[in-house]
Parts: sequence; C-alpha cells; structure tokens
Amino acid sequence: MVLSQYFQKFFHSSKTSGIILILCVVTSLIIANSDAGENFQTLLDTSIGTEIFHLNYALSVWINDGLMAIFFLLVGLEIKRELVEGELSDIKKASLPIFAALGGMLVPALIFVAFNHSTDYKNGWAIPMATDIAFSLAIISLLGKSVPGSLKIFLSALAIVDDLGAIIVIALFYTDSIDWISLAVCGVITAFLIILNKLGVTRILFYLIPGMFLWYFMHHSGIHATIAGVILAFTIPTNVSTTEISPLEKLEQRLHIPVSFVIMPIFALANTNILIQSQILEHFVSPLSLGIILGLCIGKVLGINLLSFLAIKLKWAELPAFSGWKDMMGVGFLAGIGFTMSIFVSLLAFPGDFENQGISKISILFASILSGAVGFIILKTKKSR
Repeated sequence: MVLSQYFQKFFHSSKTSGIILILCVVTSLIIANSDAGENFQTLLDTSIGTEIFHLNYALSVWINDGLMAIFFLLVGLEIKRELVEGELSDIKKASLPIFAALGGMLVPALIFVAFNHSTDYKNGWAIPMATDIAFSLAIISLLGKSVPGSLKIFLSALAIVDDLGAIIVIALFYTDSIDWISLAVCGVITAFLIILNKLGVTRILFYLIPGMFLWYFMHHSGIHATIAGVILAFTIPTNVSTTEISPLEKLEQRLHIPVSFVIMPIFALANTNILIQSQILEHFVSPLSLGIILGLCIGKVLGINLLSFLAIKLKWAELPAFSGWKDMMGVGFLAGIGFTMSIFVSLLAFPGDFENQGISKISILFASILSGAVGFIILKTKKSR
C-alpha cells in the first residue's frame, strides 16, 4: 500500500518528535535525580498569572491544563478529519481500528480493576487504557519498509479512536464537581461556534478567539479544560475535497510542529521528573504498579487482538493489507506505550497525591519501554515481504 502524502509527512514528524520526547524523558529523569531536582520542582510550582479573572496558576497547571488543551485541539482535529475523509469515514475501514481500540481500552481497565478494586488506587482504572500516539508511531516509523503502510495507518487510526475514548473517560469520570453557570456559558459559546460553521465562516481566528473563552469557562466549570480543545476542533469547518485545503486541515498543519516539538516535550519534561528511590522495586509489586504494568503490557495486546479476531471471524472487518496476526501482535504491544495520555490520566486520578503520581509515572515509563521494545522486536523479526 502506498502511503498518501499526508501520512508520509505525519509519520516523518512522528518519528522525529518521538526521538525528542525520549530525550526529554531522559533529561527530566536526570534533573529530578540530581542536585537541580528541587529547584526544578520549585520552578514548576511557581505561580504565574494574575488574580484578576482567577487566572493565577502554578506553571505545572498552565502546562497540564493550558498547553495540553492545544494538544487536545490537535487530537480533536485529527479525529474529525479521519471521521469525515480518512480511515474512520468508511465503516468497513473503520471497524477494525474501532474494535481493536475498544478491546485495547476495556481489557487493560479490567486488569487494573482486578488488582485494585478494593484499594485506595481504584480511581486509576483508566491509566492503562491510553495509547501514546506520538511514541507508538515513532517506533513503527523506525521500522521503515519492513512494515506495510496499511499497518501504520491501522495503528494511527487505532490510536486516534483510543484518544477519543480517553477524552470521553476524562469528561465523564474525572470531573469532581460542576459549576453549572460556567458550563452553561460553555454551551452558549459552543452553539456560537457551530453557527459560525453553518454560516460558512472559514477564518480560523473567528474560531480561536471564542475558543479561548471556551477554555476559560470550561476550566472554571470543573470539567477538565482540555476538553475545550476537542469541542473547538469539532466546530472547525472541513470538507472531503482532495484538492481544496479546508480550515481544519490548515490549522492541523500549523499545530503539528508546535505540538510535536514544543508542547509534548515540555509536558514530558514537566511530568517525568520522577525521583528514583532505592525502594523502587517495592513499588513494582504494589497493586497500583502491577495494574498499570500488566494493563499496558498484557492488557493492550490481548484486548486489541481478541476483539480484532472476533470482528474478523464475524466478517465485520478485515486484517490490514499484507499483514498477519504476528503483525497484529506487534502493533498490540506498540499500543501499550501509554506515556503522555497515561501520565495525564494519572494526574487526574490522584490530584495532589504526589506519591501515587510518582509510582504511576515510573510504572507507565517501565511498561511503555517494555511494550515498545517487544513490539519493535516482533515487527522487526518478521520475515521480509
């Protein structure tokens, strides 16, 4: 299968940004475990902003709620484009990634619950559900032509559906209390954005300015502010034309570089500053750690392949072209790279609980490295086509 020009650019940028992310993770770990670790944490805790309009937050909050809203805006744009004109626009093409993603979310969550249903960690059940689209696509891109293009597209579609699932989970299950007035204002702004779309307004700026207000009121509503990015994305106009670039595609192209090479590296630097202590091995046998590691390393590959097998046997879907079940196993392990989204969910699952956040982060890091390595080896050792 020949990759489209879009996917060629997409995988090229994913490969490069994945390498940068790895460097940022290593750098953050080195800083956290050096004499500079305390100063770095102090920097992250530094308040920035103004008390006017209640916009005075720690730097870490601006990163996780502000910059990550732009990340979710890009994710939302990718989801909408795939639904309108991409791999998710046709039910036959979309069915396998959808089934695979559902299995890849449900089985890891069930594994986590099996270990933690009666513990204080039970709120972290969604941590192993996530797939890091940048890291997983970076690894499969390193394999070059030894992996068919159809398998790369399948993994990207799976990761996008997985991201959509994570967004729904965050909105429904990681919201403590709701300010209904702020939420009502969000509804009015969303309706205004939809009207702009229906009226044929194509200037992106006319969507981004209301989008900033949407973020503000979403943040104060109690629902995580990053959801505003997704809502905004779904109101941006697009089309099915292969010759005319839509406003959605223009914005998506403009966001890829800052998100891939600025926002995600900053997120990695700020959220993998984990102090590795001598008793780290004890954490790896805790129910929280086991639920995350087994959920990502075993649950992902098991869930993806079980539901894919069921969908194919029922003739609801077909394997990606030029691919076999060994390829699917490899992709299943690559989907176990949770990193960015898993760490993000862990911050929501254990707000203010830095010990459990730290255990979650080191478990996610270990599971992501293991899953990525196994997936790479499986796909690399497949007989050349």
